[in-house]
Amino acid sequence: MNYFVTGATGFIGRRLVEKLLQRPDTTVYYLILERELPIVETLRLRWGAAADRTIPIIGDLTLPRLGVAEIDLARLKGQIQHLFHLAAIYDLKASAEIQEKVNVAGTRNVVAFAEAVEVGCFHLTSSIAAAGLYEGVFREDMFEEAEELDHPYYRTKHESEGIVRRECSRPWRVYRPGIVVGDSRTGEMDKIDGPYYFFKLIQKLRKLLPPWMPVIGIEGGRQNLVPVNFIVDAMDHIAHQPNLDGQCFHLVDPHPHRVGDILNLFARAAHAPEMSLRVNALMFAFVPEIIKTGLAHIKPVQRMRDQVLKDLGMPGDVMRFVNYPTRFDCRETLKALKGTDIAVPPLESYAWKLWDYWERHLDPELFIDRSLNGAVKNKVVLITGASSGIGKAAALKIAEAGAKVLIVARTEEKLRETQQEIQVLGGSAFIYTADVADIHSCDALIRRVLEDHGGVDILINNAGRSIRRSIEHSLDRFHDYERTMQLNYFGALRLIMGFIPTMLNRKRGHVINISSIGVLSNAPRFSAYVSSKAALDAFSRCAVAEFSDSGIEFTTINMPLVRTPMIAPTKLYQHIPTLSPEEAADLIVQAIIYKPERIATRIGIFAQVLHAVAPKLYAVIMNTAFRLFPESTAAKGQQPSDAQEPSLEQISFAQFTRGIYW
Repeated sequence: MNYFVTGATGFIGRRLVEKLLQRPDTTVYYLILERELPIVETLRLRWGAAADRTIPIIGDLTLPRLGVAEIDLARLKGQIQHLFHLAAIYDLKASAEIQEKVNVAGTRNVVAFAEAVEVGCFHLTSSIAAAGLYEGVFREDMFEEAEELDHPYYRTKHESEGIVRRECSRPWRVYRPGIVVGDSRTGEMDKIDGPYYFFKLIQKLRKLLPPWMPVIGIEGGRQNLVPVNFIVDAMDHIAHQPNLDGQCFHLVDPHPHRVGDILNLFARAAHAPEMSLRVNALMFAFVPEIIKTGLAHIKPVQRMRDQVLKDLGMPGDVMRFVNYPTRFDCRETLKALKGTDIAVPPLESYAWKLWDYWERHLDPELFIDRSLNGAVKNKVVLITGASSGIGKAAALKIAEAGAKVLIVARTEEKLRETQQEIQVLGGSAFIYTADVADIHSCDALIRRVLEDHGGVDILINNAGRSIRRSIEHSLDRFHDYERTMQLNYFGALRLIMGFIPTMLNRKRGHVINISSIGVLSNAPRFSAYVSSKAALDAFSRCAVAEFSDSGIEFTTINMPLVRTPMIAPTKLYQHIPTLSPEEAADLIVQAIIYKPERIATRIGIFAQVLHAVAPKLYAVIMNTAFRLFPESTAAKGQQPSDAQEPSLEQISFAQFTRGIYW
C-alpha cells in the first residue's frame, strides 16, 4: 500500500510515517522542500530499517499542485491509496499572512495535487480550532456552526477544512486533534505551545515559593489536551477502517480538565506551589468590551503587559483563550476505536513526563548563553578597588573570560601585580590609578577612560570603606560619616554619572554596585558604612525606574561578610565563616550574566522581612547582638594586640547569623 504525507518532517508527521511503516509492503512518499533535503538522513535514522520504503518528493506547499515535477506526478498517478495532509502552521504567534498562505492556500494546493494523482482517500489533519469559540458542545458532524473565527489561526483552520469539504472530489476524512502535547510515554515535544506557555510561570513560582505555599490562580474553561502518540495511533487506525469516508473525527479527551486543574497538575509535577484558591475569570466578563479594549491600548498598560508576557515567554493572545467555551463530542471517534486499546491516557499519569522533558530540553533559558565569556567577551569592564580582595578576584575572572578590564585603585604597584596575574591567564587589563573618594580624581579617571575606550560597557563600583564603631563612640567623629559617604556614595555616583551618557547613546550598559548585607540587616556599629551604602541602594532603585526603557541595567549586590583586608582588624571575624574573595566575585559574575536588580543572601532577605513585619521585635534582637559583641579596639583607643579572644557565645551567635556584620 502506498501513502503520501505532507508535513512528514513535523512533530506529528514523523511519528505517523513511522507508524505507517509498521504495516508490511508499505511505501511512504513524503513532500519535502529542496532546502530540507539535508534532514532526510536524520529522518531515515529515526525510521530505522523501514526507511528504505520512504521516498522524498521535492515540492512546495505554497505552489500549485505542490510544485511537484511532472515526472513525479506521472509516477504517482493512481498509485497513492491514502494521502495524509498534516503540513500547516500550528502557532498562535504566527502572522495572519503566513497562516493564510500555508493553511488555506496550501490546503487548496494539496487538494489539487490529490486530484491530479487520483488518490484513494484524502485525510486532513484539521484542528478543534476549526470550531472557533463556539459556545457549547461542538459535534463531529458540525462545521458551518463555528463561531467567533476572528483569530487568524481559528479562521484559517476552519477555511482549510472547508476547502476539503467543498472542493475535494476524492473520498475524504477529517481529523480534529485537541491541543497536542508531548508523547505520554517519553514526554518528547518539539516546541512551546498550549499549556507549555505557562511552564515558565510555574518554574518561577517554584523558585520563589516553597511547594506547600498556597497561591491564588485562575479557574478558566476546559482545555482539551491530547498526547501526540494517541493522535498518531487514532489516525492510523481510523484511516484504515472501511465505510468512514466523508466523516469528521474529534481526537480529543472525553474528559477535559479546566485550566486551573491543568496548571495544578503541572505544578505538582514541578514541585511548585499549587493554586489553592482559583478565581473564575468569567467574573470579569461583566466589564464591557469597549473598556477592556480601551485599557489594552493605553501605552503604560501595553508596556507592563508586554514585559510580563516577555518574561514568561507567552504570546499576546494566549490569555484570550483561558475561558475557552467549547466542549467537543467524540462519539464517532470512540465508536471507530472500539475494541482497541487506543485511548487518551489520564493527564495526571504523564504530566510529570511532559514537565521533565520541557525542563531538560525545551526551557528557553537552556538556549541562552549563560557563560561569563558570552556576557563579557571584548566588552570594556571597569572595576574600582581592583588591587585586592573582591575587586581583584572579580578582575581575574572577568579578564580570563575575554573582557577588556580596566582596573582602578590608588596604588599603582598593587595594580601592576593584578595586571601581571591577568596577563598570565591570557587576559587583557589596563591600569588606571585614581582615588574614588576624590571627586576631581574621579573626573580625571572618567576623561581618560572615555579618551582611551570611548566608554565602558560594565561599571563595577566595588571600592569601599567600612568603619566599625558605635554611634556613641562616633559623636565626636563626624568625619567618619563624611569619608564613608564620600567614597561609598559620592565617588560611586560620580562614576555612574560620568559613564551614563555613553551608555545612553549606545542604548546599553550595566552598573553593578557592591552594597552590603548591613543595609538589609541594619547592622549596629556600622551606621556610617550602612548609611553610605543605603544611599547608593536608593539611588539605584530610582535609576532602575528611570532607565528601564533605555537598555541600561542596574544591579545591587548586598554582599555578606567577605574575608578581605578591610575586616582584618576585627579579631572575631577570624573565628566565623566568611565568603572568600573568589566566592564574592562569583556573585559579581552572577550579576553580569543574569542582570538581576538585586542579589542578596537568604539571611539578608529574612532580616529585611522580619524588620518590615515586626520592627520592635527586630530591634530587640539587634540590640541583644549589639550588647553581646564588644566595641572595636580602634574605637576604644586600644591597640589591636589588646583585643580579647571572642567568647563561645559570640562565635555561636555569629555562626547562626553568618554573613551579617557584628
